[in-house]
Amino acid sequence: MSRLKKAPAYLLITALLSSSLPIHAETFNSLPEIGTTAASTLTIEKELEYGDAYMRMLRASRPIISDPLLADYVQDLGHRLVANANDVRTPFNFFLIQNREINAFAFFGGYVALHSGLFLYAKSESEFASVVAHEIAHITQRHLARSMEDQAKKSPATMAAMIGSLMLAIASPEAGMAALHATTAASVQGQINYTRSNEKEADRIGIATLAKSGFEVQAMPRFFGRLADQYRYASKPPAMLLTHPLPEDRISDTRNRASQYPARRVEPSDRYLLARSRIVARFAGLESDAALDWFDRKLKKARGQQKVALNYGKALILIDTGKYAQAHALLDPLLAAEPNNRFFIDSATDLDIGEKKYESAIARLQSALKQSPEQKVLRLNLAHTYQEAGKVDDSLSMLLRYTYDNPKDTNGWYMLAQAQGEKGNRAAELAARAELLALRGLWDKAIKNYIQASQLVEINSLDQARYDARIDQLRLSREKFAAL
Repeated sequence: MSRLKKAPAYLLITALLSSSLPIHAETFNSLPEIGTTAASTLTIEKELEYGDAYMRMLRASRPIISDPLLADYVQDLGHRLVANANDVRTPFNFFLIQNREINAFAFFGGYVALHSGLFLYAKSESEFASVVAHEIAHITQRHLARSMEDQAKKSPATMAAMIGSLMLAIASPEAGMAALHATTAASVQGQINYTRSNEKEADRIGIATLAKSGFEVQAMPRFFGRLADQYRYASKPPAMLLTHPLPEDRISDTRNRASQYPARRVEPSDRYLLARSRIVARFAGLESDAALDWFDRKLKKARGQQKVALNYGKALILIDTGKYAQAHALLDPLLAAEPNNRFFIDSATDLDIGEKKYESAIARLQSALKQSPEQKVLRLNLAHTYQEAGKVDDSLSMLLRYTYDNPKDTNGWYMLAQAQGEKGNRAAELAARAELLALRGLWDKAIKNYIQASQLVEINSLDQARYDARIDQLRLSREKFAAL
C-alpha cells in the first residue's frame, strides 16, 4: 500500500485528536443533545474502523508497553471509570506508551493512550484516574466526530492546512502548534474556541465520572494546578500542556465543579502502588543504580502498603540485575503474606526462571490458575515458563488457545512465533509473525509471510487451506485500510 493511499486516513484521525486542545470559561450548562450530533459526518461504525486503523499505526510507530500486569491494571482502572460514565457507545481500550513526558490522548473506537510518565507525576491514584476520566469523556461525547463536523463547514483549503498542522501537533506538539498558527487566523481561532468547549465539557463530565467511581474529585484541579504551576514559565512545556493547555480559568472551573462534591480522602489501591513501582523499575529509563537509589530514598519515609510496593519495585531491579539472593530477601516475605497477588507471583516466576527452578514456578502458576483459569497474566507466565524449561509442547498448547482467545494481544503472537520456531514449525512460525505484522498495519509483509507459510506446507492440506483463507482476509483488510 502506498503512502499516498494511507495518508488521508492518518491525517484525518490524527487531526481529530486535537479535541484535546483547550479551554474556555463558560457557564455550567446542561450537557448538549448529541444523539444525532456528528451523525452526518461519522457513524459509530466508521469511528471503530478509524480507531482500529490508528491503533495499528501506533503499534508500528510508538513504544507501547506490552507488560501484561500493567496492561491489566490500566484496563481495570479504565473500565471501572467507564462503568460509571454516561453515553458509552463503543468498547473501550486503555494502553500505555513508554514515554516519561506527561501526556494522554483519546481517539476513535474507545482507545485511550496513557504515557508512562503519568505514573511518575501523579501523586495519587485519584490524580491518575482524573486524566483517564477526562479522556473517556472526550470519547463518550464524540468530540472527535463533532470537531470533524465543525471543520467540514470551513473552506477545503483552510481545513486541509489545519488537518496537516494538527497531525503534526500529535507527533511533535511544538512543530504542530507553529504550523497551526501559520494558517488563517480566523479559522484557527474558531478551531481553538470549539476545542475549548470540548475540553471544558470533558473536565466537567470527567469529574462526575470520578465521583461515581469512588475517586477523589478534588484530584483533578489539584493535578491541573500543580502541572500549570510547575511549567508556567517553562520554555519547553510537556506535550500534555501543548495539546491540553491549562489557563487559570480552566483550573478555576474544575476547582469550582469539584467543590460541589463532598470532600473525601481516597487511599490509592495496592495495585496502583505496585504498578507505579513496576513503571519506575522497568519503564522509566533509569539505570539500575539510579532506580535503586530512588526506591531507597522513598523507603525512608514509607509505611504500610507504600513500603510493600517500594520493596517490590526494588526486588524487580535486583532480579533484572541477577542479584537473586537479595531479591529473595525482599520478595519472599511479600509472597508469603499475599500468595495470590499476581504482581508477586509474576516476579517470583522471573526469579525462579533466573535460578532455573522451573518446576517451582510451574507448580505455583498451575495452582494460581486453578483459582483463576482465564487470568491472562498467569497464562502467559506459565506458557513462558514452559518455554524456558524446554517444555515446548506444553507452551504451544497454551499459546494456541491464548491467541485464539486474545487475537489482538501481541504478547501471545510473539511467544507463539518463538515456540513454533523452537519446535521447527517454520510455516506456523511465519503465520504467527504475520499476525504480529497485521496488528501493526503492515499488511504487505503479513501477506508475504502467509504466502511463504502456504508454500511450505503440504499441497491441498488443511493448513494450506487455512493459510490461503487468511491471505484473502488480509488482502481485504488492506483494501479497507487504504480506503479509509
